[in-house]
Amino acid sequence: MNFPSISLDPASMSPLALFLQADFIVKSVMIGLLLASIWTWMIIIGNGRRLSRIRKDAEAFERDFWRASDVDRFSADAARTDSPSARILNAGLGEWRRSTARPVVDRAGVRERIAAALDSAIGMEMDRLGERLNTLATIGSVAPFVGLFGTVWGIMRSFSGIASAGNSSLAVVAPGIAEALFATAIGLFAAIPAVIAYNRFTYMLGKIESRLLRFSDGFHAMLSRELERDA
Repeated sequence: MNFPSISLDPASMSPLALFLQADFIVKSVMIGLLLASIWTWMIIIGNGRRLSRIRKDAEAFERDFWRASDVDRFSADAARTDSPSARILNAGLGEWRRSTARPVVDRAGVRERIAAALDSAIGMEMDRLGERLNTLATIGSVAPFVGLFGTVWGIMRSFSGIASAGNSSLAVVAPGIAEALFATAIGLFAAIPAVIAYNRFTYMLGKIESRLLRFSDGFHAMLSRELERDA
């Protein structure tokens, strides 16, 4: 059995050519996935730098705090910085000042209110630091299915072309299938970095939260000793 010779122009199979040859639906899918990929890398670069800086700042802040001789002055200086540790410190000190300003101090109640203020401040900081992780999770989980939709649509278009042309040779089928698979490739190109970055940033946030919790526990213990000293 003799098969007809097939000649495909390599230029027609290039990524740009595959995009230009695709129909409106597949082009829309490709453009959407490319925009999602760009957005993903913007979040990766921005969040990576920010979390690395915050982790280093938290280490330096904690080291300087335990060396400080005047907590009030240190707190006033730290309040001018954009530091989660400083905001947690000020939340605890603020509750301390309000609770101990009363004529009669309920020491057990003061400890509970300070602990609640510190926990609330840590929760707010972690929510603020992790606000973009949801975007990475969404792109990582949705992008492959969007690419798959483009693939299915492209293959359906290829079969429609076969039916119209009455020719099932590879030269007729290959461009449409290539366009379809290219949509899947773009979907994976957007999803894989998003998933990797999401896992990495989740790990980094866990390390930052652990450090903030340790600092909060130490600060709470320090204020508890002050209450006992004033007894």
